[in-house]
Amino acid sequence: MSSAAEQETVDEGVRGASPRAPSAAGTQGRRPAVRAAPAWPGTPTPLGARYRVGPDGVAGTNFALWAGGAEAVELCLFDGLGPSAAETRVPLTELTHEIWHGFVPGAGPGTRYGYRVHGRWDPWTGARWNPAKLLLDPYARAVDGDYADLGLPPEVYGHVRDWPQQHVADTVRDDRDSAPFVPKGVVVHDDADGDEWMDDRRPKTPWADSVIYEVHVRGFTRLHPGIPEELRGTYAGLAHPAAIEHLVGLGVTAVELLPVHQFAHEDHLLRRGLVNYWGYNSIGYFAPHGAYAASGTAGQQVGEFKRMVRALHAAGIEVILDVVYNHTAEAGELGPMLSLRGIDNRGYYRLQADARRYADYTGCGNTLHVVQPHVLRLITDSLRYWVTEMGVDGFRFDLAAALARSMHDVDMLSPFLAVIAQDPVLRRVKLIAEPWDVGNGGYQVGAFPPLWTEWNDRYRDAVRDFWRGTLPDVRDLGYRLSGSSDLYAWGGRRPYASINFVTAHDGFTLRDLVSYEHKHNEANGEGNRDGTNDNRSWNCGAEGETDDPEINALRRRQMRNLLTTLLLSTGVPMLVAGDEMGRTQGGSNNAYCQDNEVSWVDWSLPEQETGRGLLELTRRLLALRHTHPVLRRRAFFSGRPQAPDGLRDLAWFTPQGTEMSEGDWYAPSATLALYLSGRDIPGRDARGAQVTDDSFLTILHAAAEPVDFHLPGPPWAQAYELVVDTSREEQAQAPGTVHEGGAVVRVPARCVLLLRVRT
Repeated sequence: MSSAAEQETVDEGVRGASPRAPSAAGTQGRRPAVRAAPAWPGTPTPLGARYRVGPDGVAGTNFALWAGGAEAVELCLFDGLGPSAAETRVPLTELTHEIWHGFVPGAGPGTRYGYRVHGRWDPWTGARWNPAKLLLDPYARAVDGDYADLGLPPEVYGHVRDWPQQHVADTVRDDRDSAPFVPKGVVVHDDADGDEWMDDRRPKTPWADSVIYEVHVRGFTRLHPGIPEELRGTYAGLAHPAAIEHLVGLGVTAVELLPVHQFAHEDHLLRRGLVNYWGYNSIGYFAPHGAYAASGTAGQQVGEFKRMVRALHAAGIEVILDVVYNHTAEAGELGPMLSLRGIDNRGYYRLQADARRYADYTGCGNTLHVVQPHVLRLITDSLRYWVTEMGVDGFRFDLAAALARSMHDVDMLSPFLAVIAQDPVLRRVKLIAEPWDVGNGGYQVGAFPPLWTEWNDRYRDAVRDFWRGTLPDVRDLGYRLSGSSDLYAWGGRRPYASINFVTAHDGFTLRDLVSYEHKHNEANGEGNRDGTNDNRSWNCGAEGETDDPEINALRRRQMRNLLTTLLLSTGVPMLVAGDEMGRTQGGSNNAYCQDNEVSWVDWSLPEQETGRGLLELTRRLLALRHTHPVLRRRAFFSGRPQAPDGLRDLAWFTPQGTEMSEGDWYAPSATLALYLSGRDIPGRDARGAQVTDDSFLTILHAAAEPVDFHLPGPPWAQAYELVVDTSREEQAQAPGTVHEGGAVVRVPARCVLLLRVRT
């Protein structure tokens, strides 16, 4: 129960009384708003701003906004950006099923707009309507203006930020106009041919054949010398032949783009001269982030994004978007009022029993209330739009467990997952879950239903621990290398349900993983408190960069070991842009706000000793993976004999050349070898023929000393040909050394050997 003083403050806020005079900065140089006649009735669907030919052949734009519980809605049209932009307010008087709508004749592509939504101000019950704040249309297809340029001044907040009683500041309404300080939605001309020009060009790579490359649009292209300066950091830059040449030459099949939905920057970052570089702070689920467009932000970003997708498709590369539907940039009750909070706070966000507060399963202040039909519609409409009209091939869902929550608990029968499963568009695209959130019961690795793949952090942890010598036994590693059947062999799921990764955008790069044991995030200005402390890294003997040639040689070897393990494992491998060349972030494991050389890909690395050899190895391993179906299986191994000679499709061996016993799995070991039979691959090719391949023996040895390994003889193999040896700085292109079956080979310290079976 609130105190009398608190209640007095609340009453003042509910009455809408402004506790201070409007700021001069909010009105200086502005032309007064003009109130126009109400729009024509228009239609309640589709939501958003859609340019079309209306009644009597008149061209204009239909505007439709869901605003449940609102008392009135004004459409605001602007003749530009900034404080001097003239504003025309058009009342939307038509209301159909809580959708306010109207048709504005003559409003065409390029029109800038926003909304003012009227209603009660009563934060104690979750009502936070404030018509002084200009709100971004959740369905806006383009956004003109960037929060990094405009900032987040006090006028952008629905409450008085500097109210003397800070514990109730969010309950006191701020009546200053936010319009000069926020980006505007832009009416975009729909592409009449939709995705027809894309469909024939979609690569449609099967999951089992996929190799994902996680990439930041800006960071990947910002320093590329082969891309014209004016295109660097943009969608057009990623579509440039120089960028695509690297992707094709590497052998990846899909780019997974860090968030490209329009996003905002947090106030605390802007005040420190930083920005939200990663972009996990969405505010516009239909709009390509304008700052990544070389051609302009008055709608041109839409066409530029489409041209990027088309160029990547033409090169055989799919486009997967990392999407953030679990929360928005409006944060908690002390965050800015940019869109959904002012449209219907109680409808869009999960609130606590104390409706003034937000239920936060994301660690970002708020959580979208996905069980609400209109919120679910917003998300699925957005997803379908990116597939059918923007041409993308799939999505990676940030904190997907938050989307799978019903009222409180994670529920694999939740409305969100049920809708995705039956949607004729969305069930056909690639779906990747980050299968956790920060709430109770949020860790759901292995629990998502068929159709979904998952980021497998258990793979990451097991591989890191093995190569740094801290894995207590090899049971977990065995599962991870062979497709994680313990997690995914249920409900018809396949090995490619496991997205295998050693590094991701969040954490150390591959080079830093073997160069630092502790995070170094001082540049973020948070006292090095941000970022995880659980890095499972090893610096090989010195913290950070060193001139010691032995340490540097060991680091290069460890990078080759980690990379080789990843690309030879069953499942779908994910690489992080720059890891194939040894990119460093200087020990930062949380470079989310570093839009500079810390995060950008250094394209001089291939000319350096570390980058040259690593890039060569990556290309070679991906070429092997592409050539050999035994390395990208579509079904789990049985581990049982598949032929009269008793050979298994998967067998595990000790250094003594004997198959591993049950006890061997529970004993500490620095050496693990697996035999993959190429003649026992389940499934048939497109013409119905049995798929067969070479057989391979992979030996992983993580100890600091070499080991003598007895190669399994007949019937496993008559001989073995060495294909990959990570102890070498340079990988030989000619056929490797041949060893007789049953022979003893010396496996170098900290090394992976890949041997092809010869019969």
